[in-house]
Amino acid sequence: MTRKKALLVIDYTNDFVATNGALNCGEPGRAIEDALLQHVTDFDAAGDYIILPNDYHIKDDPYHPETAIFPPHNIGGTPGQDLYGKLADWYAAHQEQNNVYKYNKNRYSSFQNTNLDNYLRSRDIKELYLTGVCTDICVLHTAIAAYNLNYHINVYADSVASFDPAGHDWALGHFKNSLGANVIE
Repeated sequence: MTRKKALLVIDYTNDFVATNGALNCGEPGRAIEDALLQHVTDFDAAGDYIILPNDYHIKDDPYHPETAIFPPHNIGGTPGQDLYGKLADWYAAHQEQNNVYKYNKNRYSSFQNTNLDNYLRSRDIKELYLTGVCTDICVLHTAIAAYNLNYHINVYADSVASFDPAGHDWALGHFKNSLGANVIE
């Protein structure tokens, strides 16, 4: 029996990737677009799940810890929170499919304060493939949560990026060495 699997495309939004994004990770984020979209296309063709956790904030929220750390970004209802580039086009054409799930999250981890774990377990999905931005922030925290929930973790190295090259490299090593993830080069 084939294991069910899901591809998570984490925070691939205008504010994180576009040149005019409020907190963009620069050229590394844009450089992964084609590889990321290829993984999305492959998962869709195989009938596997494509999950799009999307960072969501309220402007100047005094209760959110990121307000003091980062400039305002991914504000709900703004173009900055929309999916970026070719992924936005793909999603527009596929959003009604049963294997595509997009939702908002309000913390680094795609699991924290969301129904992701329930969504995955109800579909008997145990194997996750991670893509998106930023490698050392939201992708990392999602991987740690997945590890703690006993998911099998895979990370596509060609489809994660960060504005911090050292943090990116450190996170790739951490996925493999501390979380037992399969980092696919």
